[in-house]
Amino acid sequence: MSTRFRILDLRPTRMGDISLRRRLDPVLGREVHEVKLGEEFLMSSAFTAAEEEMARLALAEPGIPAEGVRVAVGGLGLGFTARTALQDPRVAELTVVEALAEVIGWHREGLIPAGAELAADPRCTLLHGDFFALARGEEAFAAGRGGPFHAVLLDIDHSPRHLLAPGHGGFYTPEGLRAFTARMLGRDGVFALWSDDPPEEAFTGVLREVFTAARAEVVSFPNPLRGGESSNTVYLASGPRTPAPEG
Repeated sequence: MSTRFRILDLRPTRMGDISLRRRLDPVLGREVHEVKLGEEFLMSSAFTAAEEEMARLALAEPGIPAEGVRVAVGGLGLGFTARTALQDPRVAELTVVEALAEVIGWHREGLIPAGAELAADPRCTLLHGDFFALARGEEAFAAGRGGPFHAVLLDIDHSPRHLLAPGHGGFYTPEGLRAFTARMLGRDGVFALWSDDPPEEAFTGVLREVFTAARAEVVSFPNPLRGGESSNTVYLASGPRTPAPEG
């Protein structure tokens, strides 16, 4: 196989065949790692500005304490959100929930550049599980969780409307978000969500039903593949209106 393109791993999963590939992009002038589920692209290292900025924006919110910060990330992917969160010295505990054990394996085996760094950091736990089931209380966290999270960063679906699986839809309703905050988020906690779509006022309104403050931030970045700029959306919500969980 050409050194410009290599399939690093290909495995069957309950959701279909998942593959990790590495290619040299002649326009970007660097290697790009990509993950596909069947014929659908799930993630790419070509452009990661919004995934990284989500962590920075969430940890800059007023409700985040000065030390001992506990963060959860829903969706490991290529690790850019998790790695950025760990760059904040206030973060004492990071739990990354990933539904596909294969993706966790790629990180632990060093097939993904950020993997060795995440796996070696004692603050970081890579947890094989269904984030949405955890949010609903249908699955339990592994032992050792230190209490409700100060920040939860979610990057699993393409957007609140364009879902990776139909069963995720209930999370993005007022009822789903209230169940999530009651189970996972602290009293002054911050929820951040990555979206590939432009901001949707309807979803920002849903967040405002559940949180005392909510907004959408557009993160723009140069895109030499298309020319000009591209953008993603980061939704930020803080101060759940529901009582904080105990622990």
